[in-house]
Amino acid sequence: MKLISWNVNGLRSVITKGFEEFFKNIDADIFSIQETKMQEDQLTDEINNIFEGYYAYWNSALKKGYSGTAVFTKKKPINVTYGIGIEEHDKEGRIITLEFDNFYLVDCYTPNSKRELERLDYRQVWEDEIRKYLSELDKKKPVIYCGDLNVAHEEIDLKNPKTNTRNAGFTIEERNKMTELLNAGFVDTFRYLYPNKEDAYTWWSYMFHAREKNVGWRIDYFIVSKSIEEKIKESKIHSEVYGSDHCPIELDLTMCAL
Repeated sequence: MKLISWNVNGLRSVITKGFEEFFKNIDADIFSIQETKMQEDQLTDEINNIFEGYYAYWNSALKKGYSGTAVFTKKKPINVTYGIGIEEHDKEGRIITLEFDNFYLVDCYTPNSKRELERLDYRQVWEDEIRKYLSELDKKKPVIYCGDLNVAHEEIDLKNPKTNTRNAGFTIEERNKMTELLNAGFVDTFRYLYPNKEDAYTWWSYMFHAREKNVGWRIDYFIVSKSIEEKIKESKIHSEVYGSDHCPIELDLTMCAL
């Protein structure tokens, strides 16, 4: 089973930059995206045609042009839910959960703590609620949790850790919340396979030729329940794919739930 996750930083923008070719060539069983920056009523035939052959699920923010997630799957899920059932967290279109026979797929676009860390306190509340949500799902069947989680967990996960220690995405508070999640029975699939791999990033600033120099951060993840860690076949970063300030990531599992 092949899964893809990609923060596209605006779907309508990325489809002009090779998205359709990648989508069709990669031929994923489930393709999750974050930061769609659009409402469902803005979908055109051109966009819908890209996803022909897939069931499509959208969760848009109330604020237009902001946030938003979507999931495209070859097999129809048993059930689909939007958000986590807490109004404070569910206004920005950040979570979609698809239930399949053997697992849950949770697509997530985690809130950024922002400059001056103005949203860090909210981010801590969010992280606690998401961890509880995933843990409850995990009691029923394994979870595959993917998306732009807006944190570089360890120093190896970004180019310049020393100069970013109090910047959004690399605060000790955010990093500790990721540690708490993993300690709650979940596995970072990329580090499971490549614990010491350096210079492996999924996001680069548009400034200072950061991508050209590979001055980046690994903030996009596939995280799975520890109960299925032995089914992790491959976890890839498609840094060769452009179109967004993030690149797609891939998870290949030996399980056949589709």
